[in-house]
Amino acid sequence: MASTANPVAPRIKAGVAPLRAGEGTSFLLRRLHSLSGVVPIGAFLLEHFISNAEAFKGPLAYGKQVEFLNSLPFVFLLELFFIWIPIAYHGLYGLWIWYQGETNVANYPWTGNWLYTTHRWTGIITLIYIVQHTYFLRFTGVHLPTHPMQSFAKVQSEFQNPWMIAFYAVGIIAASWHFSYGLWLFAAKWGITTGEAARRGFGYVCLALALVLVAIGAGSMYGFLATPNQPLDPNASESIVMR
Repeated sequence: MASTANPVAPRIKAGVAPLRAGEGTSFLLRRLHSLSGVVPIGAFLLEHFISNAEAFKGPLAYGKQVEFLNSLPFVFLLELFFIWIPIAYHGLYGLWIWYQGETNVANYPWTGNWLYTTHRWTGIITLIYIVQHTYFLRFTGVHLPTHPMQSFAKVQSEFQNPWMIAFYAVGIIAASWHFSYGLWLFAAKWGITTGEAARRGFGYVCLALALVLVAIGAGSMYGFLATPNQPLDPNASESIVMR
């Protein structure tokens, strides 16, 4: 006699969903978005944190670091193709993904859902921080590529506003978290970390990375704040639009 009991549905182990296949070019765009967050943007972020840590050594060391970076061959092309275009694509397409997504942490207050939500919002904060930071340092006042020794004083001038100190602190924390958790997502979605144990272990590594980046950023800010204010040379101002 056949049994009338309903078959037990197989249990599906919790994990990280792979990159969605999408339709048309959606899959390719999402892969490029995921990859660009690690290479080259992630590599640039690490370099930028390390370079800014020279501020802890004082104005001379920081100025020499800025001078070195601007003396690299084909620096304009390097910045254009390995920094600004990837950041523009990652940021704008990230905004589109953010716009299409739904926040449902109130209905599903799971840890993974909260992490996903914080990743989205720190991405928005980081993008705002990058735009403001780039505009002030590159397109206002002293032209740092031709006057690198004025870079320390220029950053200090912005730190005269307590709100900008808070803005920098929030930006550093947001960028550190967004990159570190994004690195964890990248490894999980691209099949680099397979299995729950591997993902958990790499999660601790990424958390440690975020804390290290925040500490480096805090050390850099301390270098600017603890050093007596350096004078800005008004004669170093140039019209960047004409360059």
